[in-house]
Amino acid sequence: MPMDPLVSRARALWQELAAEPGAAFGTPGRPTVLVAPDSALAPPSWVGVVAAGDAALITAPTDRAADSVRSALTGLTTAALTDPATVARLLPVADTLGPAALAYLAPDALRPAGRTAAPTTRLSPDHAALRALLAEAGPSDAGESGLADVTSPVFVVRRGTEVLAAAGYEHWPRDTAHLCVLTAPDARGRGLARQAAHAATAHALAAGLLPQWRARPPASRRVARALGYREVGRQLSVRPA
Repeated sequence: MPMDPLVSRARALWQELAAEPGAAFGTPGRPTVLVAPDSALAPPSWVGVVAAGDAALITAPTDRAADSVRSALTGLTTAALTDPATVARLLPVADTLGPAALAYLAPDALRPAGRTAAPTTRLSPDHAALRALLAEAGPSDAGESGLADVTSPVFVVRRGTEVLAAAGYEHWPRDTAHLCVLTAPDARGRGLARQAAHAATAHALAAGLLPQWRARPPASRRVARALGYREVGRQLSVRPA
């Protein structure tokens, strides 16, 4: 059976991010485990697990960590490999990040943004109004959004000079547009994130890029699904104890 095109493109991206020649996803129950200290699958010195479809790729910072991962995690289902409780039960773990869902959008799958209360406009990534939004959201939400790292124009919904919602993307390898979305705390639940993200996604598609939406919060995942993104994988990062 031919592989799902979104799964295929997702795997190609994360194989490149593993930063190790010959990186490839394993097979169900037998994830590939690589020693890759420069991997972008996780923070430095962490173990990174990415599942796409029914297979997983794992990078570890040292030979010792890789041996521990192979011994503990081989045989697990793909879902279990990105479950923090399961991994922490089998490995000595000091901390975890995730899991985050990985969703992608096919070129013809973008859904309408729905009714809009205000027009969507563009700002440059370094605009003062965006810095104000990041400050208002606070370090946790701002960091989760990734908005400070976008390389595209930023698409915003405004009330006067105040930015209520903003979305852009960071250009990743393999012609991937990594979506970054943030809504002001007092403007959430009004469809503004969907409106801004729709504009950013359309811009990425017009540039021939593959939109990627990585999210942990359920609300963010709902916005992605409403726009037509489809979850095909998950990412988990683990700091060995």
